Amino acid sequence: MLKLYNTLTHKKEPFEPRESGKVRMYVCGITAYDECHLGHARAAVVFDVVYRYLKFLKYDVTYIRNFTDVDDKIIKKSADTGQSCEAITAKYIQSYQEQMTRLRVLAPTEEPRATQHIKEMVGLIERLIANGLAYASGSDVFFEVRKFRGYGKLSHKKIDDLESGARVEIDEKKKDPLDFALWKGAKPGEPEWDSPWGKGRPGWHIECSAMSMKYLGERFDIHGGGRDLMFPHHENEMAQSEGVTGKAPFAKYWLHNGFVNINAEKMSKSIGNIRSMPAILAQWDPEIVRYFLLSNHYASPLDFTDESMTNAREALRRFYETLNRFYQTPDGAETPALPLAETEKVFQTSLDDDFNTAALVGGLFDQIRILNKFLDEGRRPTAAAKKELVAGLQRISAVVAIFDADPAEFLQKQKDQGIQKLALSEKQINDFITERKQARLAKNWQRSDEIRDTLASHNVVLKDNPDGTTGWEIKIA
Repeated sequence: MLKLYNTLTHKKEPFEPRESGKVRMYVCGITAYDECHLGHARAAVVFDVVYRYLKFLKYDVTYIRNFTDVDDKIIKKSADTGQSCEAITAKYIQSYQEQMTRLRVLAPTEEPRATQHIKEMVGLIERLIANGLAYASGSDVFFEVRKFRGYGKLSHKKIDDLESGARVEIDEKKKDPLDFALWKGAKPGEPEWDSPWGKGRPGWHIECSAMSMKYLGERFDIHGGGRDLMFPHHENEMAQSEGVTGKAPFAKYWLHNGFVNINAEKMSKSIGNIRSMPAILAQWDPEIVRYFLLSNHYASPLDFTDESMTNAREALRRFYETLNRFYQTPDGAETPALPLAETEKVFQTSLDDDFNTAALVGGLFDQIRILNKFLDEGRRPTAAAKKELVAGLQRISAVVAIFDADPAEFLQKQKDQGIQKLALSEKQINDFITERKQARLAKNWQRSDEIRDTLASHNVVLKDNPDGTTGWEIKIA
């Protein structure tokens, strides 16, 4: 049975959607003012697995992921560059979708944009004022935090202990520093829309309430996003949504993926260590990046380093190298000592446990070690065993979207990319290997060692297989 860790309750709970057989899920998307980065990619990949696995479990899933296309950062970029806000957001939304496609992230059911839902936002603000939870101050409107009894229940913060955070504006128009903007009066040169309080634009938080309610209803099943959004964004979103409807909880399960650090430091524009996805995918194969993002439990922190990415690449290389050996071994009469049914059991058991992709990856590599032992013993699998392994991996890959490349193609691709950084050609490497084999047959161990050392000096590492063949790999990032 599927269990989820619910941020709202701080407990792992059995998943029981509000409506049998159907799941409604909302995940906060990007603010489209710059290239998407590794943190955005992690959230997208994590909730892509959630989406895929819920469908694997035969749920009818409605998945909404929004775009913020009106925001202070977008307006500032427009002022700095002279481009319109529309041109900026269109550019970065398109780039985000392209990068996510490369990472094999499925498109959600809908990808609404904030500027397309101003009417819905105004309607919610009017209801909050009528309910006594919001007030107009000039052409601005604020949510009155202390009037909402449940404030702080998602982030588990006590209201009296809260201080104004980085995204909580200090404004003389507010009754209390903790009150947050629902509507901002127009300023010269900024985008603006009509409202009962004068021309202006929506605050950040109200957009998600308006879009989630429009597509999923006043209460739905799963709300997701990065841990950095838990407070104040999700806390404010929950407060205003429940303040409008009087119904709680707004979302039954709240899931938050962990932070991505860069070389053990928090990813931040102020530090200057933001890694954009176009730059990362120019250096690393998309499957390697996706594997890296799923190699830890989604709620745990993840540290991006050259070493961690090299380790991810080497893990996939070992995986595909074993599969390649397995598939290319001539058919025999033996079933490998690989419990294929157990592999799929590990798959479902792992993902049933709060989408634990780290446990799944570990379980798969346990089976790969068993398969390697089978091959090292010189045993030959049946044709049926090969087909069964292919089918099992396809079922797993349908959810995690890794482990299903053609092994020979993946390995050749990695070699080709590595060779581009070498002073040696593939032909030269193979010629060295042939010469080394002849030296070994002649028991010329000195020459054999010299060739190995020469190749190692060029970051080419040889591997002598039990069947007498010699493979090689490139040990560079």
